[in-house]
Amino acid sequence: MTELEMTAVPNLKKGCILTLFGGILWGLSGTCGQYLMQSKGLTSDWLIPIRLLLAGMILLTICFIKDGKKVFQIFKNPKDGLDVLIFGMFGMSMCQYTYFTAISQSNAGTATVLQYIGPVLIVIYVSLKTGKRPDKIEVFAVGLAIVGTVLLATHGKLNSLAISNKALFWGLCSAVALAVYTVQPGAILTKYGSMIVTGWGMLIGGILLCLFFRPWTMAVTVDGGVIGGLTYIILFGTIVAFVAYLEGVKWVGPKRGSLFASVEPVSATLFSALLLKVGFGLMDLLGFACIISTIFLLTLGKRR
Repeated sequence: MTELEMTAVPNLKKGCILTLFGGILWGLSGTCGQYLMQSKGLTSDWLIPIRLLLAGMILLTICFIKDGKKVFQIFKNPKDGLDVLIFGMFGMSMCQYTYFTAISQSNAGTATVLQYIGPVLIVIYVSLKTGKRPDKIEVFAVGLAIVGTVLLATHGKLNSLAISNKALFWGLCSAVALAVYTVQPGAILTKYGSMIVTGWGMLIGGILLCLFFRPWTMAVTVDGGVIGGLTYIILFGTIVAFVAYLEGVKWVGPKRGSLFASVEPVSATLFSALLLKVGFGLMDLLGFACIISTIFLLTLGKRR
């Protein structure tokens, strides 16, 4: 084995571990949010503005320590500044708010899996925009996503819903928001990097939601559980998870990274079942399997 190969193998293992770790932390973050909203009485109207505001400030501070005034360069170009404002207002804030609201109406596992319909919506959007028909594997992935959603929503009984109307509505909204969150900031992500764009997106989204919902006017009982849960969501479920995932992708590449990140809905489901005693039936698990499998299909397909 050459010196290059000897170096590559441990780095590949390191990348696999880091990307999986990031996905697991994201999954546990959803479960933590479920605990705070369903056991501690918090609402997404309070939790998400606070989370985004604090996480954005911390992430931008890290970026400033690392890159200095480069953090502010995004606003020197009016178009880039507008793009990051749009991303913060309609991408980041809506993605987080709809996702955690879906959790409050169902559970972390169901909400996370429904959000993962987002990549399928991107396939449909790209096909409509370019006028090109999706290839067979993409059509199959869309079909699987539809079947999985129907199984989750109805448990096979098409004349009734197995989850609430609100849970289904917010879950599908989170999928749409995830698609917007993924597609809209493409140019500025390439130009300025994920950490800077995400940090500004969080801060802008947090300020917007704070002004809209005014969380400081809400009566919130802050105890050890709330402090611990909020600390985990901000530090580990946001900052550490994001940094670990990006560092891992450097070694395994975006294609493998996307596959490893699909551990998020699996971990959210397992943590909900183990820590919060949420029960999932056979139809739920079949629906989960259908939707999660679309990530593998789309990642392995001809086009991203």
